[in-house]
Amino acid sequence: MARRSIIARNEKRIRLAEKYAKKREELKEAGDMVGLQKLPRNSSPVRIRQRCLVTGRGRGVYRKFGLCRNMFRLLALDGKIPGIRKASW
Repeated sequence: MARRSIIARNEKRIRLAEKYAKKREELKEAGDMVGLQKLPRNSSPVRIRQRCLVTGRGRGVYRKFGLCRNMFRLLALDGKIPGIRKASW
């Protein structure tokens, strides 16, 4: 389980990216690089990290499911993810 502070920091980045998205797009179209640099660093969508919805883990996250590999495996074996079953051939 990730620390609450790290999860909160990522959520703050998501909010800032949404808030400044329109302004960032306008500055990019105008070619105003100085204006872009004056925006907060965390308002850039590149700084947002994909995190597991269950544990908050930042590595090994499947984008399609929003789960880290560990939680994906546990939930898939329990049959809680529809359409997913263990391969056997």
